[in-house]
Amino acid sequence: MPQVTSSSRPFGAVLTAMVTPMKVDGSLDVEAGVRLAKWLVERGNDGLVLNGTTGEAPTTHAPEKAELVAAVVEAVGDEAFVVAGAGSNDTAHAVRMAEQAAEAGAHGLLVVSPYYSRPSQEGLAQHIEAVAGSTDLPVMLYDIPGRAGVRVAPETLARLAEHPRVVAMKDATGDVVAAGRSMARTDLAWYSGDDALYLPMLALGATGVVSVAAHAAAPLFAQLARAWDAGDAAGALTAHRAMLPAIEALNGAGMQAAAAKAACQLLGVLDSRATRLPVTPYTDDEVAGVRDGLVRAGLLPS
Repeated sequence: MPQVTSSSRPFGAVLTAMVTPMKVDGSLDVEAGVRLAKWLVERGNDGLVLNGTTGEAPTTHAPEKAELVAAVVEAVGDEAFVVAGAGSNDTAHAVRMAEQAAEAGAHGLLVVSPYYSRPSQEGLAQHIEAVAGSTDLPVMLYDIPGRAGVRVAPETLARLAEHPRVVAMKDATGDVVAAGRSMARTDLAWYSGDDALYLPMLALGATGVVSVAAHAAAPLFAQLARAWDAGDAAGALTAHRAMLPAIEALNGAGMQAAAAKAACQLLGVLDSRATRLPVTPYTDDEVAGVRDGLVRAGLLPS
């Protein structure tokens, strides 16, 4: 595991929420996963999140998740933080996922709010506490009410921030004002879960990003991080503006897993953009839209 240089950045600065590569028949392609992980790290990621929503976690099975984590940790675990998703609306299932990720060598866990069932704040807190307490790994919370159907309330966040394993938050609420308040009230390291809000979140005290667009635009995200760390706000803004076409191309339609796989195929790092239902792979017309965004961001030749 890479050295933690600051308690405010426990999982690095730029993390890609990595897709799970699949062969044309839909089977897991671990070799392609390792190739993609190495490529992402070479291009500026100092962390990777596996088996999250963009990794199609609801449709990959426990042995597949563990195999991917173990292979990626072996390949890049000395250079980048490998965080594994442990998200479910079944607490017992999420605990098993956390335990299996730890056994596979993950450096940390991403724990999302239980989705669809819309639990009470007490149920939400108990769910996360159970998962966080099931291993010795540090935990990044994941607040994404648009998908989960429930938002982490301020008082619940304050309670969870006291848990010794909970060290960070991936914020995909889109609420920058509330994020600023929460950063001031807790000691959690804050990671933007919205690519376009990375720079605004940094201005309010965030420390990094968990990104979809970094599949293609990792050099620009890394450039933004370096500029911000150096106090170069103008340089950070330049990088932010440059990456916007890629952000729109990979996030605009809301089908991030399919869009990111299309981008990786266009960039030559994945052979297949296959997915598992209910996620469907991008059509040629949709791929053309991704290509256009990457060209406008300077990531592909015109």
